[in-house]
Formats: sequence, structure tokens, C-alpha cells
Amino acid sequence: MMREVIPDRVSIIVPCYNSEAYVQSCLNSLFKQTYKEIEIIVVDDGSTDLTWNKIHRWKEIKEQTAKTFSFEDRFYAVKLPRNTGYAGAINVGMYLAKGEFIAMQDSDDLSHSRRIMRQVESMREHPSLDMIGTSYEYFQDGHFETRKREQWLSYGVSKINAAYKNGCHCVCHGTILFRAGVFDQIGGPIRRGVGIEDYDFIARCIAAGMKVDNLKEPLYFYRRHENQRSREFFRK
Repeated sequence: MMREVIPDRVSIIVPCYNSEAYVQSCLNSLFKQTYKEIEIIVVDDGSTDLTWNKIHRWKEIKEQTAKTFSFEDRFYAVKLPRNTGYAGAINVGMYLAKGEFIAMQDSDDLSHSRRIMRQVESMREHPSLDMIGTSYEYFQDGHFETRKREQWLSYGVSKINAAYKNGCHCVCHGTILFRAGVFDQIGGPIRRGVGIEDYDFIARCIAAGMKVDNLKEPLYFYRRHENQRSREFFRK
């Protein structure tokens, strides 16, 4: 049986692990998207802190005030019985996605309110594109007002294609939005590639002949803090 796909819908995947301090602000940024045809899929990857409670408390509060968002068919929260790793949580979310497009969002980061709108517009304007990321700004936790612009991304399909073929990385995984058919064709992140899941997924897209680009607008806000997942690998 074919997987159901809802035209125009964007399924936003939010993998979480011990994100109690940040997950509610992350979800708030998605709830404020100007593009309204979204569903939010939160996958708690066996957290040992209060992440799961924070997710459900956020939902309870929003259900009381939201008038145009149906939590019955637009918000899904799944708690895995044990920690499977970043790739495992993402794959669960991707299998649950019903949208024509799938977007990523890290649970300790924020999205600009126009992020999804601009990405969908770009995909409609350029039907040959399979995936699009965005520029972003980074900030130290607690100091959002001092954020700075990234300096390592590339722009243009040909430049990005060449970069990945040379083993370089120039697309921020947390910012990507792609056609659901990408997942159907190549699957999600590999389970055993701990620390390289983001690079591997994008590199496999390009190796399969897919077209990837970045928007130059900074539509994502990357939070730096002591417990963030990327620091574990950068320190190595």
C-alpha cells in the first residue's frame, strides 16, 4: 500500500533527547510559522529528563488558545522506549510524515516565522530542486540579541554539488526542507554513522542526482550551549 501524501503539507520533524530546557521555545517557533499547512512530529528519543513532560505541557497550553491549528491531525508526539540515536529518531519521524514536503528542526534551535513559507515558495519556483536549506544565525544560549551570521555554507546547485563530491559539507541539516519522495528514494539517515548523519544524508541525495540549494536569507537560529549534540563530536 502506498504511503499517504497530503499536497502542500510540510511535515516538520523534531528529534529530541534531553531537551527539557529548549523544546518548548523550539515548538513555539514552529507554531508561529506564517505557512499554516504544517504538521509537527516530535520524537522523544528515550529522554531521561523532563522533555516528554515539557512537550505535553506545551500541547495542553496551546490547545486551550489555538483557534486555527488542529492538534488532532497536525501534532504528533512519540516517545521511544529507549534511546536509538539521532538517526533512529529522525527515521521514525520521516516514516510518520504525511506531507508533500519534509523539514528538519533541531529541538534546541529556533526557526524564523517565515522559514517554511520561503522554502516552499522556492521549491514551487524551482520544481527541479529536491532539497533546500537556508542560511542561519548562531547565538550563545541566553544571548539571542548577539547572534552572528554563519560563514561556511555554499549557495547555488553547482557549487553545493561540487562541494559534496569533494567530501565537503555546506548545508545546515537543521534547516533543510525536501520533497517527501527523497525519503522514499534513498531512505533516511544511516543508523551506524554516529556524528555524520547530517552530512551522509545530504551527500547521498547529491550522489543520487538530486538538486540541493540554500536560501541566502538567515531563517534559522542555531543555539550554542554546553550540552548540544554537535559539541560531543567537535571536541573529538
